[in-house]
Amino acid sequence: MNDIPSTEAQDRPARLTVGVVGAGRVGPALAAALQLAGHRPVAVSGVSEASRRRAAALLPDVPLVPPEEVLARADLVLLTVPDDALPGLVAGLAETGAVRPGQLLVHTSGRFGAGVLDEATRAGALPLALHPAMTFTGTSVDVQRLAGCSFGVTAPEQLRMAAEALVIEMGGEPEWIDEAARPLYHAALAMGANHLVTLVAQSLELLRKAGVEAPDRMLGPLLGAALDNALRSGDAALTGPVARGDAGTVAAHVTELRKHSPQAVSGYLAMARTTADRALAQGLLKPELAEDLLGVLSDVADRTEGGTR
Repeated sequence: MNDIPSTEAQDRPARLTVGVVGAGRVGPALAAALQLAGHRPVAVSGVSEASRRRAAALLPDVPLVPPEEVLARADLVLLTVPDDALPGLVAGLAETGAVRPGQLLVHTSGRFGAGVLDEATRAGALPLALHPAMTFTGTSVDVQRLAGCSFGVTAPEQLRMAAEALVIEMGGEPEWIDEAARPLYHAALAMGANHLVTLVAQSLELLRKAGVEAPDRMLGPLLGAALDNALRSGDAALTGPVARGDAGTVAAHVTELRKHSPQAVSGYLAMARTTADRALAQGLLKPELAEDLLGVLSDVADRTEGGTR
């Protein structure tokens, strides 16, 4: 771990000036939450028209300036750019001398820990990785959703209290994530949240094709109950034809999907196989039924692959 400047969190002013580099959906919302806690947003950078609108809506009267100027004005800088852009941004800011000693530099990437800020740390910055485990809309509702939201926190040990204090001020709950575990942590969240959106959107589309007039109203209670049961009981909450071993029903599903939504077949098969494996491991799926079910899934997968060659 690189040496961290001797400036201690308790020696810093209680209220900080805040800057945002990258006015996407996350940065302005976090800055607005910090403003509610008494900190003062002073500068924001954004390139696209959408970014400028978000900044104007969530941080009214805060000037839009280049990234270097954001760092010149702020004690605490939120780097809220896409993951792949973060290393280059940090390197560029450090090389141009924009980073000031004692400046809190916070990124919100789930993938990276504090190490991605090493070049800025060598220039004197205090590095924090604070990732909100929340989906963002780019509107004021995001600030409300931060209440009780978990944040994946990674920082040098001597900055741990400062990092956790900032999360609490934004209304969140800090959860310490080791540097080496950040990619796994982020993969888990992506599977649970991002893939959920895809599955729900696909279900809505299929229900419309089946003639359901209000698929959202149909799915809402069902998915709410399934999510609640899964969070409480994990694999024990599994239900449905795969967990029961209803091979004929699963085969019928695939037949219909091929007719009406061929692009959904591969995803259905992948999730069905994973569900079968987990149900079998939990003792929910009887081995003799699992054999028939997995046989159907294998035959269907072979025919599907053969049809795409």
